[in-house]
Amino acid sequence: MNPKIRMTACALAACALVSELHAQETVMEPVVVKAKRENRVSKGATGLPMEIKETPQTISTIEKEDIRDFGATSSNDALRLGTGINIEQFETNRVTVNSRGFDIMLTQMDGLGMTNDWGVLAGQQDTVLFERVELIRGANGLLTGVGNSSGTINYVRKRPTNKDGGEATLTKGSHDKRRVTLDYNKILTDDGKWAGRFIVAHEDADSYLRALHDTKNTVYGVIDGQIGDNGVLTLGFTHQKSKQRSAMWGSMTLNRTDGTQADFDRSSSTAQDWTYWNTSSESAFVEYTHALSPSWEAKVTFNTRQVDEETKLLYAYSLKGALEPDNTGLTAQPYRSSGESTNHILDANLSGEFEAFGRTHSLLVGASHSRQEFSTDTYSWNPTIYQGLVPVFPYPGNTFPEPVWGPMTPDRAGKQQMTRMYGSTRISLTDRLKGIFGFNAIHLKRSGDSALGATGKVDQAATNKVSPYVGATYDFTPNVLGYVSYSDIFQSQDQIDATGTYLRPMKGLNIEAGAKADWFDKNLLTTFAVFGSKQKGLATFASYGPNNTSIYEAKDVKSEGIELEATGRLTNDSRVTVGLTKLRLKGPDGNDIYEWVPRTTANFHYATRMPFLTDLRAGIGGRWQSDVRKNGGAKQDSYFLAHAFASYAVTDNATLRLNVNNLFDKKYVGGLSAGAIYGAPRNAALTLEYKL
Repeated sequence: MNPKIRMTACALAACALVSELHAQETVMEPVVVKAKRENRVSKGATGLPMEIKETPQTISTIEKEDIRDFGATSSNDALRLGTGINIEQFETNRVTVNSRGFDIMLTQMDGLGMTNDWGVLAGQQDTVLFERVELIRGANGLLTGVGNSSGTINYVRKRPTNKDGGEATLTKGSHDKRRVTLDYNKILTDDGKWAGRFIVAHEDADSYLRALHDTKNTVYGVIDGQIGDNGVLTLGFTHQKSKQRSAMWGSMTLNRTDGTQADFDRSSSTAQDWTYWNTSSESAFVEYTHALSPSWEAKVTFNTRQVDEETKLLYAYSLKGALEPDNTGLTAQPYRSSGESTNHILDANLSGEFEAFGRTHSLLVGASHSRQEFSTDTYSWNPTIYQGLVPVFPYPGNTFPEPVWGPMTPDRAGKQQMTRMYGSTRISLTDRLKGIFGFNAIHLKRSGDSALGATGKVDQAATNKVSPYVGATYDFTPNVLGYVSYSDIFQSQDQIDATGTYLRPMKGLNIEAGAKADWFDKNLLTTFAVFGSKQKGLATFASYGPNNTSIYEAKDVKSEGIELEATGRLTNDSRVTVGLTKLRLKGPDGNDIYEWVPRTTANFHYATRMPFLTDLRAGIGGRWQSDVRKNGGAKQDSYFLAHAFASYAVTDNATLRLNVNNLFDKKYVGGLSAGAIYGAPRNAALTLEYKL
C-alpha cells in the first residue's frame, strides 16, 4: 500500500477512536457540521456554489434514485442514463466517453481530478459509492488546467448524514450475476458533531461474451466532524479490486475484404481462456473547511490514489484491416504487463460573498498542485509461437496457447506535474443580470514515455497557459433565465506524427448560449442550449507505421449543435428525464469527420409510484442514436434500447425490485472508434433492498 494512503487510513481509524471517546462527553456547542451535511451544494462548472439553473453552461445530474431504480451498478451504466453522453466500449475493461463529438478527458471526484490518458477510462467504479454523477458539458476552463471542449464527469461521493441507519441489498441476475452491498451511517457522538459511513460491495458475474468473468470488491469508509466552533474535518478511504478473466484487448474486426460486414454471435470474443486484466486501486482524501465568517470559508483538500494493474492479454488484428471472406486473416499478439500509477492533488481555496455597489457578489480564489506518475513493466515472448496458425473467427478460447514468458523488463515510465492558480466571481450587475468571470493559470511539466507507449520520449519544456471563462445570465422572469458563456482550454497530446515527433498541445474553444426554466415549484428544470466548439490541432488517426505503430496528424475539428433536456419531478412520486442532442462535426476540409460519433441521440427515463397500489413503483427508459460507421471498418444502423423496472414494498423495510435491460433484445454493435463489440442481449436482475 502506498505510504501516504496508509497514513491516511490510519488517521481515519484514529479519528474514529477519538470520536467514540467523545461520545462519552455531553458538551453542548453549536453543531455547524449538521448544516454542512444536509446542505451541500454543487460547484458545477464554475467552482462557485450556484444552483444548476444559475450556471451558464449545460449540466445534467444523474441522481442516486435513478441509479438505484434502473439498476446502474457500474459507472458506465450510470453514464448511459445521461443526456448527450456516448459510451464507446472498445474493450471489455476500457471505454472512452464522448460528448459533443469529442472524448471526455477529465474525470473528477468531488470536483478534483486530472485528465485521463487519451480519454480512456480503465475499469468500472461501483455506483454504491456515489450520491450522484454530474455531467458538465462544454470546455471545463475553470475546473482544471487541462482538458478539451467535450465536458467533465464529476462523481460526488457519499458522505455521512445525520441519521443512524442504512441499507443492505442482495441481487441475482442473468449470466449468474450475484451482488451484495451494505451502506450504513452512524452518529458517533452524543452531540452529533461526528458521524461515519461505511460502504461495502461485492459482485461476481459471468457475461454474454464467451468465458468473460468479472469479480469486483469495493470498500469505502468516511467520517466527518466539527473541529472547534468553525472547522469541519472529513477523512475518507476507498479500496477497489476487480478481476476480469478472459478479458479482451482490442475488439473484433467485422469488415471483410470483399466489402461485406460479418454478422457473428453476440457472445463472440477475441480473448483466450488464459487472458486476464486485474486492477486494484486505493484512494484517500482529507478535507478541512473553516468558516472564517458567516459568509466566508477556507478549504484545503488532499486526494491521493494508487492504481496497480496486472495483465495477460491477446490482441487479434488483421494486417489488411479486414477479414477474408471465409473469416480468416487475423494475426495474434500476446502481451503481459505489470503497471502502477499514482496521482496526488493538493488544493486550497477561499470562497465567500462580498458587498459592493449595493449588491451581493461571490468570489472564489485558489491554488492547487498535482502530480501523476506511472510505470509499466512487460514480459518478452517468442514471436514464432503462432506462425502458420490461421484461425477462423469466431474461434474458441484455446486457439492461441499461452506463451512461455521471458523475464520482466521496464517498458515505459513518466510523470506529469501541474501547478495552477484559479479564480472565479459572480457579479450582480443588476437585479436580473449576473456576470461570471474566471481564469485558470497553469504551469505544466511532463517527462518520460508516452502513457500508451508511443516511440520516443516526452521531455517537453514547461507549458504555461491561462484559460479565461466569461459568462452571463439574465432572469427574464422568476422562472426563466437566459445565459451565454465562453471558455477555452488546452490539452497536451501523447500521439506522434509520421516523423515520430509528438504533436503540439491541442487548444479547445467553446461558446454556448441557451435558456433554462423551472416548473412545478422549481421541481422540474428544462434547458435549451446552442453550442459551438473547436479543437485546434487535435490528434486524428492517419495510418499505421512500422511495427503497427499508430500515426496521427493534427486537425482542426469543429462541433456545433443543440441540446434539450427536461429533468426533475412532475409530482412527489414521479421523476422524469428527457434529453436530445443533435450535432455536426466538420474537419478542416469542411467534410464530416469522426463518423463513429452519433449525430443525434435521444434519451428518457420515467419512474412513478402507482396511484392504485402505493407499494408498487415502476419505470421505463430508453436511448436512441442515429447510425454510425468507421471508415474502413464496421457500421451500425440507428437503434433504440429500452430498459424498465418494477419495485414492490413487501414490508416497511423490505423492497423487491426487478430490472430488465435491452427490453426488446436488440442486436447492435458498439465501440466503433477502435473496433467492435456486440452489446449485451436482454438481461434481468432481481434485487432485495432492506433498510437497516
